[in-house]
Amino acid sequence: MFGNFRVNASGMEAQRIRLDTIASNLANVNTTRGENGGPYKKRDVIFEASSSPSAADGGLISVRVKGVIKDSRPFKVVYSPGHPDADKDGNLKLPNINPIEEMVNMLSAIRAYESNIQAFKSSKDMMTKALEIGR
Repeated sequence: MFGNFRVNASGMEAQRIRLDTIASNLANVNTTRGENGGPYKKRDVIFEASSSPSAADGGLISVRVKGVIKDSRPFKVVYSPGHPDADKDGNLKLPNINPIEEMVNMLSAIRAYESNIQAFKSSKDMMTKALEIGR
């Protein structure tokens, strides 16, 4: 009976993690020293379909985050001889983050989150109407 709520909740949770990852990427768009001493690497969220263990849910498929991976694209290189992280030739490696791509991904995550909210509200309204029929 509440399987659709679980599906929508899983979608909202997955999109929230995606949005957190995008925020992290945007916050580190100019970070030249990461955890391993090199520039920050862009991260992406991998989603996975997840079946409901309950037969009462009627085989609903929810979503879960399989993992957060680092993007393997090469770093941007700019000539900046005065920067403390530049190499001996004056080249500076910057994170492999495209802010425009991140903004598009952010809008997509927000729209998906809003869609799950709307589906949640519709399910709630349908259940409320069903209860009113029984009165």
